[in-house]
Amino acid sequence: MTDLGPVSWPPPPIRTERLVLRAPEAQDRPVFIELLASPEVHTYLGGPRARDELERETPEVPEQWPGSLVVDLAGSMIGHILLRRATGHRRPAAAGKADLGYLFLPRVWGRGYAAEACAAALDWFADAFPGEPVVLTTQSANVSSMRLAAKLGFVEVERFEAWDAEQWLGMWSPVTAR
Repeated sequence: MTDLGPVSWPPPPIRTERLVLRAPEAQDRPVFIELLASPEVHTYLGGPRARDELERETPEVPEQWPGSLVVDLAGSMIGHILLRRATGHRRPAAAGKADLGYLFLPRVWGRGYAAEACAAALDWFADAFPGEPVVLTTQSANVSSMRLAAKLGFVEVERFEAWDAEQWLGMWSPVTAR
């Protein structure tokens, strides 16, 4: 994956009714480690990483690159959104397009934060890159992620086998989503 392209990063904080999407800061490091070490978060992502390994390897300010947004609720990180170019994607329909990824702490699941944050990130993307589609890949067994993709307006492009599981590839177009 590579940077999004010619866009000023980070953007000013993106505000929604309840959330702020902002650049990562040093205070977010423990939450990044928690997200990456969580068995619940990584059920459909190949499993968690070892916490001691993450403590050693995670930089003071993690995930500082274009497309990386912390999801902040009342001054605390609850999730992470990543928009990156899928240059090396294994599916031709996704190659070169922006790819949406997200991780949220299990304690905030089911409250609509992921939908609110991802919709705001997609709105920002549509303004920054008019007319460009975004792809999203998830395991078809991940019912919550499949529901979120549908709610955001992603349309199935294909299903395929990878990592010993059926994967779902969807595409979002700012032209049809707005």
